Amino acid sequence: MKTPKVEVGILLSDNIKVVFDGNYLFNKNGQALSEKCTISSEEGKIIVSTKKSRFEFPDGLILSPSDFENSACTVIDVVIGIGFHWEQKEIQKFQGDIKFKIIDGKVQLINILPIENYLYSVISSEMRGDSSLELLKSHAIISRSWLLAQIEKQNELSDTEGDYSLIHETKDEYIRWYDREDHHDFHVCADDHCQRYQGTTRAHNPNVIKAIKETEGVVLMSEDKIADARFSKSCGGVTEKFENCWEPINHSYLQAFPDLDKIPEGFNLDFSDETNAEKFINGNPEAFCNTNDDKVLSQVLNDYDHSAKDFYRWTVAYTQKEIAKLINTKSAFDFGDIIDLIPVERGDSSRLIKLKIVGSKLTKIIGKELEIRRILSDSHLYSAAFTIEKQEENDGVPQKFILRGAGWGHGVGLCQIGAAVMGEKGYNYNEILMHYFRGADIKKLY
Repeated sequence: MKTPKVEVGILLSDNIKVVFDGNYLFNKNGQALSEKCTISSEEGKIIVSTKKSRFEFPDGLILSPSDFENSACTVIDVVIGIGFHWEQKEIQKFQGDIKFKIIDGKVQLINILPIENYLYSVISSEMRGDSSLELLKSHAIISRSWLLAQIEKQNELSDTEGDYSLIHETKDEYIRWYDREDHHDFHVCADDHCQRYQGTTRAHNPNVIKAIKETEGVVLMSEDKIADARFSKSCGGVTEKFENCWEPINHSYLQAFPDLDKIPEGFNLDFSDETNAEKFINGNPEAFCNTNDDKVLSQVLNDYDHSAKDFYRWTVAYTQKEIAKLINTKSAFDFGDIIDLIPVERGDSSRLIKLKIVGSKLTKIIGKELEIRRILSDSHLYSAAFTIEKQEENDGVPQKFILRGAGWGHGVGLCQIGAAVMGEKGYNYNEILMHYFRGADIKKLY
């Protein structure tokens, strides 16, 4: 099997400014670009404008570098952290083919490159290059596995007749999950929705390159299929099942268990009992990811992440005005004043799968975990594992809501901070992977 290539969606905009360093050949007539260009759309055509020339392409455009290693395309104002508190624009550089196509009247820039080169950037973007080699190897394998699994799923969906629905709505419930349906025109996006990919913008640390080269073509497998390997920043003490966050399919290698492999002393992990959930979330249970060690945290948290210190246990407070505005704006339902937030169903990590919102005008159950996190924050709550405290009631309407929570992210699969701690404690990458993906096999595909 040859090294596969991946198509990564980088930027969608009315016009995109790029600078080509090296000769980039047009896909049809063999002409080359090696200068600053503006790419826009006009009457369904791709327009390439330079200081001296203008080119039209009715069927999209692929530009291929004549020298992969020594050529780069610089893209101006790439948006990263979309929808999160660290959203910002960057100038980024990319190797490989550069593809432009029109989507809904805008120009989409897509980078096409070998998966192993893609991983150099992903691992460098997701964590620091001076992380332990065992952590980097672990992440290389799960990132490669996840990507190849997504490509397989896209192929399966394209061969399946009928619609694939991610929204299930009744009069009383609105249940939605976010996953593979969002990208039809490329394999994955470059932001946190998929895996952070920032081209060659982040320096490719020799340690990262070593980890990827030493695991080249290695993936997690389960029952002869590439494992849909997931990861998040911090499980909060217990990992979560796949089906509690996404489609209702059980993956044997994405199960729930205490991060330290033992029930934390003094806690009951039966979170169907709300008392147990409250004690766990409001407590400080022992776990690999329960750490304040800056050396460990700096391996996983980049500068825009590291400002967030309270991720294992955190607190958010909203006034009535703030929470009503958030929920009514981001849910597209008019609840009026928010009277109550009631846990309906929790997953195995204490993350909420369903939350009942009681308003002065409407009562409705919402889910799953990312929809709950999205509705209750300007960006996203750290996780859906939280308790609710109401304060200062006025005529039955609380004037303040306190959310106390656990963990960062969905909690499924590898816990990045937990894995970083394991790496520092001397666990090798096989042990780290088998801890978080139980029952999976490690195999070399190419």
